[in-house]
Parts: sequence; C-alpha cells; structure tokens
Amino acid sequence: MNNCKAVEISKNIYWVGAVDWSLRNFHGYETSRGSTYNAYLIIDENITLIDTVKINFKDELLARISSVIDPSKIDVVISSHVEPDHSGALKEIAALAPNAEIITTNPNGLKGLTARYGNLNYKAVKAGDSISIGERTLQFVPTPMLHWPDSMVTYCPEEKILFSNDAFGEHFATAMRFDDENDLETILFEAKKYYANILMPFGKQAQTALKALGDLEIKLIATGHGVIWRSNINQIIEAYKYWSSDEVEECAVVVFDSMWHSTEILAQTITEAFAKRGIPAVYYDIKYTPLSDIVTDIFKSKYLAVGSPTINNQMMPTIASFLCYIKGLRPLNHKGFAFGSYGWGGQSIALVEEELKAAGVEIILDKIRIANLPTEKQLEEISEKIISQI
Repeated sequence: MNNCKAVEISKNIYWVGAVDWSLRNFHGYETSRGSTYNAYLIIDENITLIDTVKINFKDELLARISSVIDPSKIDVVISSHVEPDHSGALKEIAALAPNAEIITTNPNGLKGLTARYGNLNYKAVKAGDSISIGERTLQFVPTPMLHWPDSMVTYCPEEKILFSNDAFGEHFATAMRFDDENDLETILFEAKKYYANILMPFGKQAQTALKALGDLEIKLIATGHGVIWRSNINQIIEAYKYWSSDEVEECAVVVFDSMWHSTEILAQTITEAFAKRGIPAVYYDIKYTPLSDIVTDIFKSKYLAVGSPTINNQMMPTIASFLCYIKGLRPLNHKGFAFGSYGWGGQSIALVEEELKAAGVEIILDKIRIANLPTEKQLEEISEKIISQI
C-alpha cells in the first residue's frame, strides 16, 4: 500500500479514506461510477480521526494514516454513523489505539456501535456538545434519520469545516478530492441521484438539519462519500434545500416492461401524448435502465405512468421490484396511472395501480387495459384521454 498517501485538505487536516472504483451496487442502488469512503485525520494536541472505511478497505485507511502519523497515536475517533461503510474499520483502529475515545450519538449511535463492535471506549454526545482537541474545537450536531437514527455531523469553527457524513455526498469514485477538480455537472447529477435513492424519504429531516447548519460559516464540506465541496458550497446547499422541499416539476416519467411489444407501444403513445400536452416526458424500458437512474428522474417529476403486461396473473417481476423500490422511497406530490396489455386475464394493471397508491401516488387516470395488440383507434383514444384529462 505504498501508493496510499494522505491528502491534505487544510493545514494539518487530511483525507485518509479509500476509493472503491469497482462498486456497482450499494444495497440495491446501482453505483455506476463507484464510490469513496471518506475519513479525515486532524493533527492537533489530541489527534482525531473522523470516521473509518468499509472493512475491506482498512489497509488503505491505515496506510494513509501511517503516511502522516503512527495510528497508535490517535486520541479521538468520531463515529458519525454506525453503517459499516463508515464504521467498518472501527474495531481495527480501536485495537491499534486502545486508549482512543470513540465519540458517537446518544443513545442510537452508542447502541448501534455496541451491537456491532462490542464494548469499546465510547463517549456518547448530544446536540450542542463539543470537545476541544487543542487548537481546534469540534461541535456535534445530531441529524437523526439523515439517513439513520444515529447520524450526526461535526463542525470545526476554527477551520470552518463541516464534516457532513452522508449529507451532500455522492457515490462517485475519483482520484481528485475536491469538487472543482471534477466535472461539476457529473457530481451534481450523482449528488441528486444519491439524494433521490437514499435520502428522499427524509426530506423533513433534511430541512431540519439544514436549519441547524444555517448559521454556520462553511469553507469546506468534507463529505462521507464523493468529493469535498469548496468552490460550489452554496450550489450544493441550495440543491439540498430544493431536493428536500415538496416541490415537483411539470414533467413525466413513463416506466414499463413488455413481452411482445404491446405494452411497449402503449408506453410510446403515452410518452408522445404527454409531449403533445406540453409536458416533457422520459421513457424507460425497465430492462435496460437501473432502478436508481429511473428514480433520479422520478424524484422531481409530477407524473408517473407505469405499465406491465400480465404474466401468471401478476405484473412482470421487474415492475414489481421497481414498485417495491418506489414504495420504500415514498415520493411526495406525485400523480400517475397504470397501463398495460394482456392476453386473457389482465390482472397486472390493477395490481400496478394498487402499488402506485401504496407508494403515495395520486391516481389521476383510470387504468389503461388493452387486450392483445392495440389498434390505431385505441391508441388515438389513449392519446386524446391523456391530452384532455391531465
């Protein structure tokens, strides 16, 4: 691991995390650009490590720390979040630095770390608590359900650095640590994708956290995943304000699977009808696009149309999986409808509609059910129905 060197992000503050170039799935979220597991080392009177990495990257973490100091000299470890992509190497650090105090939230972080790693040298903190590590102070702001109950961020007022854990991050593998060293459009897309697929259900908690951080002067946002923000801080904060709001845009997403092209033809007609109505629409054959990319478009789109043919009296398994995924994310203020073709039963369309309702989507158009192959007249009627009723 001789090539694993720490990267200084501010005087005597280092990125010591790991880059996961090969990651392509993060518990169901397709990560086409990999990820990073960010950890930070502060050299002060009390040497402090903020977060660790996924366990299989512990050697990278230790190599980067060792390029600055002996890991046994660590005095304080801040565990921002119990999830193992952030805390995975905690036990290894504790073994190397047995006297290090491990700071976590009370009670959820304490419970979670103890359950996962056993009894270590924990200190639980709450909102408003802070510690001095020498020339610097670290202030703790719990951010529960952003996106676990134990989550917190850490602010260093002397450096004006916000160690933000999962907030403001993205699954994005890069050799360049800062936002302005990467393509801004790409990292903003990945940040939106991250928010849509992980933080969407927690918009109110995100707004609460943003208010709590609103008075802080921030020079750097040192995230738990992806790039460190320094040149576009206002842009990512404003994006989070918008993403966490209830606002949706006048656009549509059409998602479907098809066996013999009948439902596909319906999807094309519906997409074109939205366009004729003046509503931009995107079209997804679910066989060819990862769910997490589709969700990124659905996130702020007002309209959602979902189609499936009937197979064994059910919807297609791909669509069932998609609707299960959507139901967990609980999108707000969405309107939609179900459509599909069938050979004899046609049960799938009603099942899709019920799952859309369960996901919180307001049904604004009666089910579109077409036996076998749609006729030109049926397609014209569907198009007219969408244009006139939406």
